[in-house]
Amino acid sequence: MADHANHADFTANPAPLGLLGFGMTTVLLNLHNAGLFGMNSMILAMGIFYGGIAQVIAGVMEWKKGNTFGTVAFTSYGFFWMALVGLVSFPKTGLMEATTSGGLVAFLIMWGIFTAILFAATFKLNRATQIIFGSLTLLFALLALGDATGNEAIAHFAGWEGIFCGASAMYAAAAQILNEIYGREVLPLGNPVVKPVALKKVA
Repeated sequence: MADHANHADFTANPAPLGLLGFGMTTVLLNLHNAGLFGMNSMILAMGIFYGGIAQVIAGVMEWKKGNTFGTVAFTSYGFFWMALVGLVSFPKTGLMEATTSGGLVAFLIMWGIFTAILFAATFKLNRATQIIFGSLTLLFALLALGDATGNEAIAHFAGWEGIFCGASAMYAAAAQILNEIYGREVLPLGNPVVKPVALKKVA
C-alpha cells in the first residue's frame, strides 16, 4: 500500500474563499438589519451563491486538507445562508407557510449554540478567528433577542454588530491572501490564546 503521509500538499488555502463568502454576505445582510435598506434580491442572491455555494465549496476543500474545524464551519454556514434564503423566499411561492416569530427565534438560538461551540475551539486558533466567532455568537444572541422582544433598537444594534463581524471575516481573508502573496506578515492575524498541544505519534 502506498504511503500517502509524506506527500506534500500543494493545494490552495480555501479559508479566504470561505471567509469572504461569509463576511461579505454578512455585511450586506446586516446593512439591512441596521435599517439602511430593505430585504432585496441582492441579499438573497448573495446568500445563495457566495455566502452559500462558495462556502460549501470551501468546506469541501478544507475536508480535503483534513481540517475538521474549517470543514464544519464553512459547510455549515454555507447551508445556513441557503436555509435563510429559503425561510425568506419559500413562503412567497406558496409552497410553505411563513416562519412564525417563535420559530425564527428557535432557528437563531440553535445557530447561536452551534457558533458558541466553534468559538470555544478558536482559543487554539488565531485572534482574528476568535473575534469572528465571538462576534458571531453575540450576533445570533442579539438577533434572537430582537425577534423575541420585537425591539427595533436591538435589531438595529445587532445590524451594526453584524457589520463588524462580517468585516472581521473579510479582514482575516485579506490577511491570509496578502501574507501568502508577499511571503511576510502584511496584516497580523494574532497568536492563539492557548498554544496547541503537540500530538504524540502512535507507533
